[in-house]
Amino acid sequence: MRPILPALAFVSIGLLFAPVIGPQRTSVTIALVPSVPAGSTFIAADKGYFSAAGLDVKIERIDSLNKAVAFVATNQVQVGQGGIDAGYFNGVAEGLPIVMALESGSTPLYHQILLRPELKNQIKTVADLKGRKVGISPPGSTSVYEIGMVLADAGLRIKDIDLKYLAFTQMGAALANGALDAALEVAPFADIAIEQKIAVPWIDPEEGYIKRLPLTNVAYIANTEWIKQSPEVAKRLFVALAHAGRDYCQAYHHGPNRAEVVDIMVKNKIVTDHDLLDRMDWQARSPDGEFNLDSVDSVQTFFKQEAIIDKTAPRERLVDASFAQAAAKELGPFALANKSSKLMGCR
Repeated sequence: MRPILPALAFVSIGLLFAPVIGPQRTSVTIALVPSVPAGSTFIAADKGYFSAAGLDVKIERIDSLNKAVAFVATNQVQVGQGGIDAGYFNGVAEGLPIVMALESGSTPLYHQILLRPELKNQIKTVADLKGRKVGISPPGSTSVYEIGMVLADAGLRIKDIDLKYLAFTQMGAALANGALDAALEVAPFADIAIEQKIAVPWIDPEEGYIKRLPLTNVAYIANTEWIKQSPEVAKRLFVALAHAGRDYCQAYHHGPNRAEVVDIMVKNKIVTDHDLLDRMDWQARSPDGEFNLDSVDSVQTFFKQEAIIDKTAPRERLVDASFAQAAAKELGPFALANKSSKLMGCR
């Protein structure tokens, strides 16, 4: 009989020097609407926060969060990121397994109502908007809520203006050719229209008109059944995203990582003009991804009042606060690198 000890010794030595195979990475898909606030997802990917959390994250691009609702509800994708809209509130009210899990864009938004230059002496008060052609984008978005809050200051409703839905990229031309009298525009398009003298700045809805601040307009939504089945995976994902959100906030305040974050956004085609992105206003966010539930519920109430949605959901169903709480606990207090920044938000 041949001795087996030498063979066992050989196997042991081989195992000793074999490569260590780590635990299998968990796959997660995020569908996002490309925008400056969505840069946080690409920051998490590019800086290795997903990888460090043991996650293999696939990022898909979509053109509205409304489209993501159906995909998230059926768990075709686990998470969606984009502008909060009526589709989300309708989905929750209908009992779909979706919830807002992390805030990713809020006050200050740097939105402006612009006027055609020739109307600046005719439209002086909110009441002067009655019957006027006002551009917003897109239907059912928080932009409608912003305009609604401004109109309410003069006792007006959405029905009292001639609302026109246009892409932000089209509003400047529409103001220039008279197709619009006013428009709720966002950076950098507002700045471009003002620089080209085809519009003049008039009202920032967040300055005295919107009562429930901070206003959240961008969020991560997630499938609640996926969260229940994989709570630890969901927690690791959202802590990684909150970590990236803090990097975004440091760059928002023109911290030492500004150039790095701008490069990541340009690389991932969030904005293609590097210089424009560096000089434009970015909207803020909560460093922990915490929601202002009063604000979220105010948007839902307004949508119901304006018959944009058919029914409302209980406010406690709108937001899962546990992930922001987990991020705050794991990441610790947020401290600005650029302590001289005077910018509001992202603090």
